[in-house]
Order: sequence, then structure tokens, then C-alpha cells
Amino acid sequence: MRKFDTKVQHLKYKVLREVAREAWADRLAFSAVDIPKMIVPGKTPTMRCCVYKERAILAERVKLAMGGDKNNPNVIEVIDIACDECPMGGYEVTSTCRGCLAHRCEDVCKFGAITFDAYHVAHIDKTKCKECGACAKVCPFGAIHNYKRPCEAACKIKAIHMGEDKEACIDNAKCIACGACVYQCPFGAISDKSFILDVIDILRKAKSEGYQVIAVVAPSISSQFSYAKTGQILTGLKVLGFDRIMEAALGADMVAQAESEELAEKGFLLSSCCPSFVNFVEKNFPSLQENISKNLSPMASVCKFLKENEAPCKTVFIGPCTAKKAEIRRDNVRPYVDAVLTFEELQALLDSKDIDCTTLEESTVDNASYFGRIFARCGGLADAVREGLQEQGLTDFSLRAVSCDGIDACKIALLQKMKGKPEGNFVEGMACNGGCIGGAGCLTHNEKARAEVDSFGTESEFKTIAEALKNIKK
Repeated sequence: MRKFDTKVQHLKYKVLREVAREAWADRLAFSAVDIPKMIVPGKTPTMRCCVYKERAILAERVKLAMGGDKNNPNVIEVIDIACDECPMGGYEVTSTCRGCLAHRCEDVCKFGAITFDAYHVAHIDKTKCKECGACAKVCPFGAIHNYKRPCEAACKIKAIHMGEDKEACIDNAKCIACGACVYQCPFGAISDKSFILDVIDILRKAKSEGYQVIAVVAPSISSQFSYAKTGQILTGLKVLGFDRIMEAALGADMVAQAESEELAEKGFLLSSCCPSFVNFVEKNFPSLQENISKNLSPMASVCKFLKENEAPCKTVFIGPCTAKKAEIRRDNVRPYVDAVLTFEELQALLDSKDIDCTTLEESTVDNASYFGRIFARCGGLADAVREGLQEQGLTDFSLRAVSCDGIDACKIALLQKMKGKPEGNFVEGMACNGGCIGGAGCLTHNEKARAEVDSFGTESEFKTIAEALKNIKK
């Protein structure tokens, strides 16, 4: 069974796996330069014009796997030499143009950019075109198409533009590290930095420095690793050297209880669970920052609990989110979370130690309630807050939740609030389509993910938030 959606992900994984293998063997300082040739041996190219370009790009991928550019504060980076294959024509007239008599495209263009040749076929003068799209809207044949690069189309906040050499460039002032461009780039020219070496370092020093290493696993793990059972992946974590496994969903239970109280007190609230959504609000709607919940995210909440109650320990969050790598740099999160791995990186780490999870016994972890686990999909947070209000007897407050599936939906909800006409009183902001199950760091993005998360939720021993929270206080 395939482990990844695309060959781009598989290539990224191979680089991560080899970097991790060399690190475990204490050879990385000397062998890093050899990894591209390990992956692309011989003289026959497999992806590009020649093996030399392939290896040059792989060398850049190795750098990202080792932490990337330390001078770039963004966790998302562009491999410029890999970014040269996408068309970037903007609005163009296709062969569907019938040379009609109406000439609506010409009439609607305010810049005189459209002319017709001797065969009555429309043409767009790029020196005059302002990319407004008016011509495309009025063409009765749909013959005018806007050719955007996949990364530009994926970035809903317009943080990507083309540089002087036609390479993609990221505006760090706009970027929210959601990773949509990472997943959509068909050449893998945009990628998230990896901190897999930090995790290896944490695991290797645990015994000598006398701390336990706790893996905090996101509930969306239940929709990943389709080739093995979730319990086998959990056992794989223990074989890697993690002393304990904790559900990030327990932090979701904490957040659901706290946010329901905060919502009832304030009357209107923006969720604080998705770091990309929080970043989006801060950068684009600064006047609404005061409406963001004061609670930490589920990841940070459960790691804070562990640091305060299980010290000395190191915490490693494992999930689908590239933005979590940026979140742990925040002053209010940094003390609690030591490192972040995506599911892609976890797969590479397991295989770097030749751990075949399909041969392992299943481990169980049961820290969280059904409501904490369903945070992984859009609508789950709203359901959990509704439950939290009910469990705490705050039934006088009428919840009107707006569950935003993707950043476009988030933008609409925030604009409505700015206009004084909010659709509801609680905005569940999810930057990724589908919620965390659509995160850029997922191995796979499939239609069954939502159902798998819900099924994982029903398997919980705790059917209420209060039961899960009471259990950790014993």
C-alpha cells in the first residue's frame, strides 16, 4: 500500500530518511554531501534534464532536512533552482475562442489590451493587461483562462509572487506557514524546514541527561499510516526511544472546557487552536486580536501540563501541521514544546531505524475524550465547545458557531465581524481545508479521513470532557 499521495512527498521522505540515518550513525557531518548521489546514483536522470541538476536540487533538500536557512525566520522556504518549470502566463486566450461577433472581451477591457487578428481570434497584449479578469468573466465560451502557478493558486492570502528570475518568492510579512503551497507545488520547490535532527538529539541524550521524552500525538494520526494500524505506529514510537505517548487531544479537552467558559463570559470569541488562523488574524485583522481566545492551543496546553507535572521531560509534538513549527517559537509556547515533527517526518524517522510497524504489537493510548479527538476535523472544536458549555451548566449561553473550513471561509467570517454583522458568536478558524486532517504534513489526504477521526473518537474510554480531565488529576 502506498504511504504517500505524491512522488514529491516520497522524494522529500527519502531525503529525510537518509539524513536521519546518517545522523543516527554519527556520519552526517561528513556524508551530507553524498546523500544526493545516494538517492540519484548513476548518470541517468529520473526527474530533470540531467542528474547534475537533480543532485543540486537534492543538495538543497538536504539543507532543509537539516534545518534550512538559519537567517530566514520562516519555516517555509523556496528551493529556487527547483522552481523553473511552471507556466506563468496570466490571462491567455485559448483555442476555444470562436472569433465571435459580440467582442464582449474587447468592450469590457478598460486598458485596450485585447485585439483581434485576421481570423477574428482574440489576443491579449501582456504589456497592457492588468490581470483584472474582466474579459474572462464575460467570454460566452470561457475561452480566456488565467494560468496561475500551483503555489500562487494554493496561497489564498497572496503571500507568493514571482521573483526577477521567475522563481517563487514568499512574502514573510504575509505568510501564515499553513503549507498549502508546499503540498500543491508539483516540483517540490517549496518545502517546510525539518527539525528531525533536533528530535534525534533529544532522543539520544535522554538517558545521559536524565529526562524522559514524551511524544504528544495529534488525533489526526488516526487518518494516516494506512499501511499499518494506529496502535502499531504508537509502538513504533516506543521502539524509536520515546518513553511515553500522550494525546494532543487531551489538550483539546482542556481548551474546550476553558474556551467554553471564556466564550460565555465574553460573548464573542475567535478560536486559538490553529496557529495559521491566529497568525492570519494578527497580520490581516489586527483590530480583532483582542477577540482571539487567551487559551493556548491543544498542543501547547498538554505540553504545559507535562512540563509542570512530569519534569524533567522533553516534549515532541507529532502531527499534520507545518505551522506548529512556527508556533513553538512564540514566547508563550517556547517553554513547553521542545520540537515538532510532521507525519511525513515521523515516517522517515521510523524507516531510518528500519522499524517495520506492520510487524509490531499494538499499543493503546487513552488520555482524551471523544470531543478532544474530533478537534482534528472541521467542526470538531465547535462541537466540543458546545459540549463544554453543557457540561459546565452554561446553558443560558446560546452558541452560534461558525466553523470555517479553509482560510477563505475564515476571511469571510472575519470580514463580517469587521462590518459589525457576524454570522455567529464563536469562530472556529481552520486554515487547512477539512481541518487538521488536511494539513500539509499529512502523508495522505483522503475522503475517509473525517470518518476515521470520528471513529477514533468513539473508541475513547471517556465520553465527556469532564471525565478525561478528571482522569489526569487522579
